[in-house]
Amino acid sequence: MPRPLRSALRTAATAALATVTLAASALVGATPASAAPAGLPGMDVSSYQGNVNWSAAWNNGARFAYVKATEGTYYTNPYFAQQYNGSYNVGMIRGSYHFARPDTTSGATQANYFVDHGGGWSKDGKTLPGALDIEYNPYGSTCYGLSQSAMRSWIASFVNQYYARTGRWATIYTTTDWWTTCTGNTSQFASTNPLWIARYSSTVGTLPAGWSVYSFWQWASSGTFPGDQDVWNGTWDRLKVLACNGPC
Repeated sequence: MPRPLRSALRTAATAALATVTLAASALVGATPASAAPAGLPGMDVSSYQGNVNWSAAWNNGARFAYVKATEGTYYTNPYFAQQYNGSYNVGMIRGSYHFARPDTTSGATQANYFVDHGGGWSKDGKTLPGALDIEYNPYGSTCYGLSQSAMRSWIASFVNQYYARTGRWATIYTTTDWWTTCTGNTSQFASTNPLWIARYSSTVGTLPAGWSVYSFWQWASSGTFPGDQDVWNGTWDRLKVLACNGPC
């Protein structure tokens, strides 16, 4: 499957950015969708988007957003407040995400850092469960030097601690290719954690093991809205159910 460019566009140092982007571009073999897939339109952003014009995004049809909050235990998005609060203020349902660094500290440690720096949850009807962005390593080996069993344990440590802190199971952002390579295509998280699949193609393709449907699909790296282009696999009312963890 095509390799999404989130790691290249969001987390690589400036000096490495061109190299990573070129390498990722060479791996993109499928044809990107020419129009948004069916579902509720949305977006995800990080510091690379800076101050976002949220009113314009809303007027253009975006109804939800995921905003990068943290990476590892050493980085917070300097534009987080403008992006997270701005999306909320125009009426979007929004959430935050954490870029995983399994090669630096434990999953539980990073979950705590995430929650303490914008990754929390409240039952206000407009806050999505936090997302764990677990994907290609922009800094080194694809699987961060972990075996498949160690990676499964790391992810479990993160999502279990996030649940302990917030009462919610984190959304998992990944690609089928990375998930298969680095976790052995485990199905152990499919019954609890919503799937946010990344695939820049006209079809969503094969999903990681255990998930029969996706919740979110990141289908392009640019388009109508700032940042990456996403869809929620359902209606506004169903997205609000996810935000509320039931009725609000």
